[in-house]
Amino acid sequence: MQHSTHRILTTHVGSLPRPESLVTLYRQCASVDALAPALKSAVGDVVRRQREAGVDVVNDGEFGKATKSDVDYGAWWSYVYERLDGFEPREGAALGRNYGPTRSKDRRRFSAFYQSGMPLAGGTAAKTEQASATERLAGLACTRPIRYVGDQLIRRDAAHLKAALNGRGEDAFMSAVSPATLQILRNEYYSTPEEYTWALADAMHEEYRAIVDAGFLLQIDDPALVDLYDWWFSEGDDLASYRKWAVFQVEALNHALRGIPEDRVRFHICWGSWHGPHSADLELKDVADLLVTINAQAYSIEAGNVRHAHEWKVWRDVVRLPAGKMLIPGVVSHATNVLEHPELVADRIIQYADVVGREHVIAGTDCGLGGRIHPDLAWAKLEVLAEGAALASSRLWP
Repeated sequence: MQHSTHRILTTHVGSLPRPESLVTLYRQCASVDALAPALKSAVGDVVRRQREAGVDVVNDGEFGKATKSDVDYGAWWSYVYERLDGFEPREGAALGRNYGPTRSKDRRRFSAFYQSGMPLAGGTAAKTEQASATERLAGLACTRPIRYVGDQLIRRDAAHLKAALNGRGEDAFMSAVSPATLQILRNEYYSTPEEYTWALADAMHEEYRAIVDAGFLLQIDDPALVDLYDWWFSEGDDLASYRKWAVFQVEALNHALRGIPEDRVRFHICWGSWHGPHSADLELKDVADLLVTINAQAYSIEAGNVRHAHEWKVWRDVVRLPAGKMLIPGVVSHATNVLEHPELVADRIIQYADVVGREHVIAGTDCGLGGRIHPDLAWAKLEVLAEGAALASSRLWP
């Protein structure tokens, strides 16, 4: 994995705006023959646009993960429906561990907001957004042993990205969901939550291995590691139970990463894509020590979001970044339609560089930008990211 040895490198979290033609094909459940050429072409275009915007470590925009509407908060994980065997529809089935907003302190405190029609940054309203985020979950249950069956799809996605890179020697990444996130799906087969988690970890290992074997960096998307504190533990401020749960999730993820070189893995957390108050978010200081035990070389964290922008101090005052590791702080955010100023982006980068060393920082985004903000804004934010990184580089390498 490249370090920022001569300048601050740039990347992003994964999801980028899909062309309407591709969204339409997914919405129509197009045949493989109809989808394949459009998908390959779209991946080629999105790699080109990333390079033009100044992104150093690019990806496929997650275009192989079906998105059927312009606003989509769930494709980054619901794509596994096609790749995991062991689940079936259950009309009216409850979600795993009572997953949902009813136990969230944030949603109780600001219930009027969440029931309102207030417009949000993604173009939806609070009620509509919550419904779209959860409707994907309803009615799925694990009813038999879990197996990974997505070999053909992951090979397709890897081939499209490889073709788009056109032989250029550079880091590129592909993302895959964490076992912790998939626990939100109801379990009706395994005896214990732990047994269920191990099965998910073993299945996802197959996808992780395929990405690395194809020559790409693997990004693990694991918002659940911090985000589910609000939904499962915040009601009673139960940090102790959360920590016990999180320790096991890290153990299970490291099991899923077995045999994969640490320097080929980056790990992403964020506190969810919804544009709400986030008053009950877990603080980074309460999980950072666990974060650095994950077998990854780089950690992608939300740092531009105003609820978490101060947490660069955690790496100075609470947890030291282990030798050889890197941080990918989000210095532009999906949580606002306001376009960050390049000077602010540079300041945010320098804060991290001063604490952990300039060579250990790659500038990134808080979360995926596709399906969360308007496409024009998403690309503008990537351009500002590159401008800010250039400014920071001029000051860090005078």
